[in-house]
Amino acid sequence: MAEFIVMPKMGLTMTEGFLTNWKKSEGDKINKGDTLFEVETDKLTNAYEANTSGVLRKILVSDSNAKVLEPVAIIGNADEDITDLLNKAGKSNEPVAAEQKEEIKVQVAQVPSNGGRIKISPRAKKIAQELNVDISLVTGTGPDGSVTENDIKKFADKPKEQKKVSPTAAVVAEQLNVDTNKIEKETRIMKDDVIKFKLSEELTKYAAPQEYRKPMTTMRKVIAKRMLESVQTSPSVNYNIKVDTSAMKQLREDLKETIKVSYTDVLVKIVSKVLLEYPLLNSSVVDNEIITRNYVNMGVAVALPDGLLVPVVKYSNIKGLKDISNEIKSFAQKVKNNELTQDELSGGTFTISNIGMYGIESFTPIINQPEVAILGINAINEEAKVINGELKIKPMMNLSLTADHRVVDGAVAAEFLSKLKEYIEKPGLLLL
Repeated sequence: MAEFIVMPKMGLTMTEGFLTNWKKSEGDKINKGDTLFEVETDKLTNAYEANTSGVLRKILVSDSNAKVLEPVAIIGNADEDITDLLNKAGKSNEPVAAEQKEEIKVQVAQVPSNGGRIKISPRAKKIAQELNVDISLVTGTGPDGSVTENDIKKFADKPKEQKKVSPTAAVVAEQLNVDTNKIEKETRIMKDDVIKFKLSEELTKYAAPQEYRKPMTTMRKVIAKRMLESVQTSPSVNYNIKVDTSAMKQLREDLKETIKVSYTDVLVKIVSKVLLEYPLLNSSVVDNEIITRNYVNMGVAVALPDGLLVPVVKYSNIKGLKDISNEIKSFAQKVKNNELTQDELSGGTFTISNIGMYGIESFTPIINQPEVAILGINAINEEAKVINGELKIKPMMNLSLTADHRVVDGAVAAEFLSKLKEYIEKPGLLLL
């Protein structure tokens, strides 16, 4: 019996997804477990597997958004009547007429121009390229103003207005094989104009400039939208403080025989502790209310080739350093294999973004809404410091805090960073 294939719900917070990359075509036989298509949510791309066998009768959604549980295709027997399902989905089952198919084959290409979009058939476009005709200069006489083959040929045959050229420029142009009609100048063309044009022409040929365009992925569009919303929502203030990481480096060294922990692991543990002392940094704003918490869900930003994911260490304030380290390592592996779930990417209350490994010494991270603060971790550099009257070399690191001034005043942010500095420079305080 024919039935709908619907947009799957791939996480508690998912409401819609972008259906793309169908692996099967209409009329293909489907076996249970076959991969049918891919779904892009705001953070993940997941493959959808068929949960029943049959024939893919109709694709209802392709390369577009669909709400959770909305019909995206129909599966059934090869000769089964699916009219009722098509009507429910608001789709017609009428075949494409022969004349409609022909119209699709000869539909005109759309070429951008200064005056809008130019309609031109593929054959006319090819002739224009062969005759070196700028399509945007041709007046179309075809249906709806489309440019025809005849329009291209007439334009190419039209005598070009002769430009005024000095005798010397004419000689130089002939020697350099330059068409003076291509030189854009209202007044008389001189020798230097010809030489300049030739140099520009040769430079362009040598550089071989090309531009490439591709549509933004769903992840990239969501990142763009959320970053813009964050800037428009939060009146942000940035704060920086330098900390001595000598004790933190020693802690990692002392633990390496038991477990290898990263600076990020240690900082997640320390920041989680300090956030409980400064709950406003761990809050969020909903309407006119400030929501504070007695727990910390720490987001850890992970870079991808085409975007950014922020998996969340849930209740990091009660987890030990070993558990935090193992969880972050697991996230890194899942990111590589595209195995993170929507639930692992939601519920964050504060975010850490570490780009110190790239040598960055200071930056301004953007708040991950609806949180009110984010901490940027920068590179550790050896610096000279005067300690008790003696000059010593210390591994110093800059911390970059961005906070929402609707909730976090400057004094609170400064106190938070000061306390964070204290814990980083004396990690033994975590035992108290």
